[in-house]
Amino acid sequence: MWRIHKAPANNELAVTTILAQRSAEKRAAGEALISGADDLACQSWNERMCSDGGPVDPSPSIDQAINSGYGWLEIRCSRCKTPRAVDLAALPHAATTCVHDLAGRLRCMKCGKVGKRPAAELLQLWQRSPIGDRA
Repeated sequence: MWRIHKAPANNELAVTTILAQRSAEKRAAGEALISGADDLACQSWNERMCSDGGPVDPSPSIDQAINSGYGWLEIRCSRCKTPRAVDLAALPHAATTCVHDLAGRLRCMKCGKVGKRPAAELLQLWQRSPIGDRA
């Protein structure tokens, strides 16, 4: 049996509009809370790294760092101590990859030219590149 669908009345459209607006407001508020929580996680990790150099684990995920505006990671070669800034947004990564997981993946280009592959020391997350080198 078929029903003929009638056009909604004006009050139904008004309720639909109100619910859609409330939904958008709640989503924006939720996103702001998530961004704030991500920002606090990055600040906490930075403080831990600055105060005593670690431990690096636990750390925020790369996506949390980017979401809160901390798109750069300052690292240093454990062998030659050359500093470098890494653009987190440019790295291929899974959504759940944590910043501390990068320590074993990032290598010094200077030492690599002489056949060495020392791991990187993670220093701090930054909102802007802390070093002129944008590698």
